[in-house]
Amino acid sequence: MRRATSCGFALTLGVRSALAALYTDPSQLNKTYDYVVVGSGPGGSVVANRLSEDSNVNVLIIEAGGNPDGNVLAEAPWLAPGDLSTTNDWNFTTTPQSGLDGRSFAYNRGKALGGSSTLNFMVWDRGSRDDYDRWANVTGDDGWGWDKLEPYMRKAEGLHAPQDGHDLSGQLNVSAHGTDGPLGITVGGYSLPTDARVINASKEIGGQFGFNLDMSTGNTIGTGWSPVAQRDGARSSGWTSYIKPYLNRTNFDVLIDHQVTKVLQTGQEKGVPVFRGVQFAQNSSAPTQNLNVTKEVILSAGSAMSPQILLLSGIGPKDGLSALNIPVVVQNEAVGKNMQDHALITNVYSVKDGMFTLDPVSQNATFAANAIADWNSTRKNELVLNACNQVGWHRVNDSLLEGKDPSAGPTSGHYELIYTDAFVSFTNAMTQPATGGYFTVFTNVVSPASRGSLTLNSTSPWVQPLVNPGILADPLDLVIMREAIKAGAAMANASSFKDFLVEPIGPYAEALAKGDAGIEAYAKNLTTTVWHITSSLSMTSEKSTDGALNPDLTVKGTVGLRVVDASAFPFIPAAHTQAPTYILAERAADIIKGVSKTGTNSSSSASQSSSATRVGSPLFSALLSLRHLF
Repeated sequence: MRRATSCGFALTLGVRSALAALYTDPSQLNKTYDYVVVGSGPGGSVVANRLSEDSNVNVLIIEAGGNPDGNVLAEAPWLAPGDLSTTNDWNFTTTPQSGLDGRSFAYNRGKALGGSSTLNFMVWDRGSRDDYDRWANVTGDDGWGWDKLEPYMRKAEGLHAPQDGHDLSGQLNVSAHGTDGPLGITVGGYSLPTDARVINASKEIGGQFGFNLDMSTGNTIGTGWSPVAQRDGARSSGWTSYIKPYLNRTNFDVLIDHQVTKVLQTGQEKGVPVFRGVQFAQNSSAPTQNLNVTKEVILSAGSAMSPQILLLSGIGPKDGLSALNIPVVVQNEAVGKNMQDHALITNVYSVKDGMFTLDPVSQNATFAANAIADWNSTRKNELVLNACNQVGWHRVNDSLLEGKDPSAGPTSGHYELIYTDAFVSFTNAMTQPATGGYFTVFTNVVSPASRGSLTLNSTSPWVQPLVNPGILADPLDLVIMREAIKAGAAMANASSFKDFLVEPIGPYAEALAKGDAGIEAYAKNLTTTVWHITSSLSMTSEKSTDGALNPDLTVKGTVGLRVVDASAFPFIPAAHTQAPTYILAERAADIIKGVSKTGTNSSSSASQSSSATRVGSPLFSALLSLRHLF
């Protein structure tokens, strides 16, 4: 089946199409492709778009998922939790987590056009200067430092007024952002009674909790407004921003509903294996098909699937491959190692009667249906909001680190506080109350000391790999989480919340009453993830024997094979990871084009203008049960 962008004639092999298209039938792929990009998330969508800017270059994306268009859960920002654990989700489950007393939990990753940018909560923060300068230091390539990447940050961004039209002055430093990029960036376009309360609390407490006008300027420490990836009151994703508007390019094709199962060796150059082919199939019972390209295979399948594809192809640790009788083509001990993630817990307060919250969307089917109908026609109600209007990035006291600071430096936080005007829970310990209003403070460990891994569970690409994000595996992360929970409670106890909040509820209240030991036990029992896995194919310097990738993102020990997604990060940034992935991909495209050189004298030419739970679980449980309305 062909989903044409305009012309409707049938395509046959050997006849060049008049327009690029979205395909579900690989027999209609009639071009010789220069590049095949595996995955369409924030990495794959960007690199495919930028490479196809050259009309002489043919680019194909192969996406395992489908087209999310018409799915209100993937479009209306506040409804995003309802799309978890659906067909748009890989629906991974973690291995038992040692730092969580052996608990496992669902691990949601996007399986649709746009990848996880179609499933996430749309928070847009770049990270700190120290985050990127650490990348530059470990890779030996100053092109990965803040100063050289900052133009790429602007290149991706299309900053615009929020949906309610209010002025961004006082909420963001508008001059720090790009305005002409493909991705819609703004702040929440619907005011909440908690907005002023959070900002006033930050000013009351002061210090590192004080107001920060814009955390996108290199120093993230403080409390401020949270930019989001939206346009016209709807989600702005890799699909909506970098792929869909450009399918009129005759050299840009997309094959959906097909999973790449391995990369194929197509020869050798000077004794080094060349990989310029992929194998793919529609499902486990369908025949596999091969496709070769003239220049490169680019893996952008994400921090779980990209390493799985390499391992299945015989690229990885010798012992792990041999244990499954997979022939070792390239021994690379770093493949699947060094995985990093952000640990999360939600801490809930009850709200005084008569105060506005967003809970009715999850509690009342009629209210939800009316809100959706109104959003469909106006794009201007509470559904334009994502998870938060304000966030804070903060550090623990140096004395607690015992000389071991996992952060990139003083401009990076150890933890994040997220403020949400509703009940939120990602575990079975608390379910959405049927009535009442609530306020949630998310606490996230954003500079983890813990490390995890991705390993194979089978030689079959249709069997999920073993995903071990290593949540709270290092005791220091538990200390940071404890301090984050205490800091969130201090913010909620500020005078600006006295007329709004009643008290903490559930296990959170019990933990606060028991002090540090109680808080740590609470964290181990209820912490999950922010779904930010990165670094499972980390880049290091070209001469380093560690790491899976070179600074130009090529896979060490190969020719024709590159990785452009969050698995390439040498360290996870203290940031929500979609923005760093878009930024990495913008530079990656210029590296491939030969515009941006790698090494200490690299230069950038970027244009300045240019759940953790299954269905039926308590994550917005009532919202999920109302899915039939959407």
